[in-house]
Amino acid sequence: QVQLAESGGGLVQAGDSLRLSCAFSGRTFSSYGMGWFRQAPGKEREFVAAINWRGGVGSTYYADSVKGRFGISRDNAKNTVYLQMNSLKPEDTAVYYCAADQRPWSFARLPIEYEYWGQGTQVTVSS
Repeated sequence: QVQLAESGGGLVQAGDSLRLSCAFSGRTFSSYGMGWFRQAPGKEREFVAAINWRGGVGSTYYADSVKGRFGISRDNAKNTVYLQMNSLKPEDTAVYYCAADQRPWSFARLPIEYEYWGQGTQVTVSS
């Protein structure tokens, strides 16, 4: 059974940076595509970024709202996926979730395409 554990959230000011981490366990990490989603109060869960097993150039996809500010990466040796968030805005405030897709080549954008989810980590950006 895959288990995911996010960390790195917190309270920051607009313009600051944060790096989220998601530790993967239970299966072979490099066999999964990984994604980050977020959910603000009263809103639906929305896609943030995704990365396939390979990582690197051409292996990632971003929501338009975070493109150029956020970066997703993975370290297959450490079984961890990261989300580097720069130039944070108050509208980035949400609970951030990582998710695993058992199609390693995938960088899917729909929540339904992911089989496993973490518990989430809160990110709050003050103005």
